[in-house]
Amino acid sequence: MAGVLEKRRELLSIMRDLTLEHGYFTVNDIAEALEIPRSTVQDWVSRLINEQCVVVKEEKKGRFPAKYQILSAKLAPACRRIFTTVDGDRVAIFHQCMSTGCAAFCAYHHTCAGGAIETIGLEGRLLVEYARIGDSDAEIGLYPLPAVGVLGVRRENGFIIQRISSVGGPAYSLTDMMAMAEGVCDVRVGSTEGIVEGEVMTRALTHLIIGVDDTDSKDGGATFALALGLIQYLGKMRRVYPIGHKVAMLVPNPEICTTGNSCSFIEVAVRPEDVDRVIERALRFVRNQSLSREWGIAVKKGFSIPGQLRGFGLLARRELVTREEALDVAGECSILLAGGNGIIGALAAVGLSGEKMSVLLNPAEMPDSTL
Repeated sequence: MAGVLEKRRELLSIMRDLTLEHGYFTVNDIAEALEIPRSTVQDWVSRLINEQCVVVKEEKKGRFPAKYQILSAKLAPACRRIFTTVDGDRVAIFHQCMSTGCAAFCAYHHTCAGGAIETIGLEGRLLVEYARIGDSDAEIGLYPLPAVGVLGVRRENGFIIQRISSVGGPAYSLTDMMAMAEGVCDVRVGSTEGIVEGEVMTRALTHLIIGVDDTDSKDGGATFALALGLIQYLGKMRRVYPIGHKVAMLVPNPEICTTGNSCSFIEVAVRPEDVDRVIERALRFVRNQSLSREWGIAVKKGFSIPGQLRGFGLLARRELVTREEALDVAGECSILLAGGNGIIGALAAVGLSGEKMSVLLNPAEMPDSTL
């Protein structure tokens, strides 16, 4: 089913582009663009006509092929990407939207509903939610009730299935848009007394946090820029979903840093079978692109931060820590380290993952957890 949905999205995308540009498309146009057999394209066109996604604009006339149009060519789905990572019995749900307004709407209503979602964050158009595997209840309906909520999350055979209840606009998203989002493998929906309930299936991906530090020199470069380049590089790999790039400040000390002593970390989601390949490419990128021999990289699997690792990251904001301390913490927390003294800042960056932005950027601000 996952492969069928991916092919359907690919075909509809190019059909939409050709319809907008030329007013129509032919079977030959699609076959040449995607380098697939005409018979395969014709089967898909017939299927999409039956689904009322495509209509015939002009019938075939002699040597002139039939022309087709996609319906609602100007309607792009609001849901761009939906993917999930797993760490033990916890699931991180990422929903990248085309609209900041729609993302904020879902964040607000999911918060009101509660349900299976424990914490919710909104970073621009990326909705980030954390849930525990299990079921919950919430009343969904028209105002003043929440219009949408995630009522359950379960794991089955390498997939994560969200159980969503919705009404109104969110119901339209569930029935007509979510299946078009990259990362979605299947959507099953039904309706009960005006409430649309559905299950959204995504792969159970591995969450990687990659910290880097000491990649620059007094002559140039910047660790934040290298980390940003790293997430762009990894994001071009097939089946890798970029999540985000953050900068964190450590204890300012002119003896050990070039400017403000900042480190960076990135987060990506990958299929379990691709983890080793992604880590190998990340190591090679940092090693080859660094301007300092003291570059360091730290790689953690999973998004949950153990207390000892969090403590190390917070300590590095207040005082100097040693390479030996970093090696001890990394060993106890199963974190891969590589490089020179940069492993200290790289590990601290990983340990600070999940802290709010003001804490990351200001070593003088205490996190809520320590107040």
